[in-house]
Amino acid sequence: MEIGSIHPGKVTGITKFGAFVALADGRSGMVHISEIAYTYVNEIREHLTEGQEVTVKVIGVSPEGRVNFSIKKALPPPPRRESSFAGARRQPQAGPATFEDKLKAFMSDSESKLSGMRETPRPKRRK
Repeated sequence: MEIGSIHPGKVTGITKFGAFVALADGRSGMVHISEIAYTYVNEIREHLTEGQEVTVKVIGVSPEGRVNFSIKKALPPPPRRESSFAGARRQPQAGPATFEDKLKAFMSDSESKLSGMRETPRPKRRK
């Protein structure tokens, strides 16, 4: 299986960390949770169902023959937002955003901000 090749497949199983996809020729591989969508994925079943037809891109093959797929890399990337300057207002996203979309965006932003924080050492108390 060639890295970079794109194939149609069918979701055969879903776990907490990813989904298994079988190709028409009988080969199969896994799509890690981080390779399902360009947005934050908390629950895979919100994006995929068993039996669903998907398009996957081969992103890796281990020496043991395990194949890693990506669904998001098989699709064109979403349009990039222009960077905002200090004091500039962000442009609203096109189209109606659902509460779930807004919550996912908030969770993703919060996750990245929390991962960047470091605990500051406390000063020692005097006796």
